[in-house]
Amino acid sequence: MSEPNSPIPSSTLEYYHPLPLPEGAPPRPRYWIYALLLIATCFTTLVVGARMEFNFLHNLPPFVTGDEFLPFFPIGWVLAQPSRLLLGIPFSGTLLAILLAHEMGHYLLCRYYGVRATLPFFIPAPTLIGTLGAVIRIRGPIRSRAALFDIGIAGPIAGFVVAIVTLAVAMTLSKPMAPGMGPSELRLGFPAIFFLMHEMLRSVVPGHAVASLPLARVYWHPTAVAAWVGMFATALNLLPSSQLDGGHIVYALAPRAHRVISWITVIALVYLGRLHISWRVWAGLLIVMNVMTYRQRQAPDYPELPPKRWAWALLAAIMLILTFTVSPFQMSW
Repeated sequence: MSEPNSPIPSSTLEYYHPLPLPEGAPPRPRYWIYALLLIATCFTTLVVGARMEFNFLHNLPPFVTGDEFLPFFPIGWVLAQPSRLLLGIPFSGTLLAILLAHEMGHYLLCRYYGVRATLPFFIPAPTLIGTLGAVIRIRGPIRSRAALFDIGIAGPIAGFVVAIVTLAVAMTLSKPMAPGMGPSELRLGFPAIFFLMHEMLRSVVPGHAVASLPLARVYWHPTAVAAWVGMFATALNLLPSSQLDGGHIVYALAPRAHRVISWITVIALVYLGRLHISWRVWAGLLIVMNVMTYRQRQAPDYPELPPKRWAWALLAAIMLILTFTVSPFQMSW
């Protein structure tokens, strides 16, 4: 997800006068901050990944709170035997690769268009997946709707490609749930892309152990969980509202419709909150974002977006449909 933050002149007259270039040299990157956050995120994702891999190898329920102070974050279990962290490498490595691909998609397109932007900030957190994701900050004006569109869509495409490759490999590493396995305290809801990839596995490798099983009976390898996170992040970022990537895409396509579509998205999430409470949280966040950026222009109105970008917009809509799930996860508490 990216964060443009500067109002930009938008009248035709102002567009045809060259917009002023940023004054002075760009601020010197503080690489130690990026490195520190990356190392911390590696650690937190290794912690949760280690427990997932241990449970997978021993046919234990994949998600359990145990007796840890923080649910689903087994820091005590890892510190009791630090070598267990090595078990978390598959999950941590694939998850960070998906997040990095997404943010570098934004960053490289910013560089292409001469827009000042930071390197990705990874956000460590003692959560179910060990992170709150990653983000870049855009520190300069975006000078056309085409640039805004390309920067906005590049992240989801890059992250989706890495996630789908990860999922294809992870499905072959997954296995049937063992008979008599206890219930997991958290169950994932699967987006359409999981069903589609499962059908492809059934067609290509019909003899695989999980090819004929329903998804609910598959014990997913930790790398498949990382792919699930990548797909969920793609869906969230492609929601057509505010400063999300989907919001940037909508603004580039139709600036005057952006505000209306942003609020329609909020209303839709409030309705979905009746089915899964997490959507109410996202609706609240989008309300705050919509209010804070009420008068913000993301790019000049002219020139209009080249028609060929509409085909890419259709691709973004397809990715949203494939990665979105009404009930992303369910607790058995």
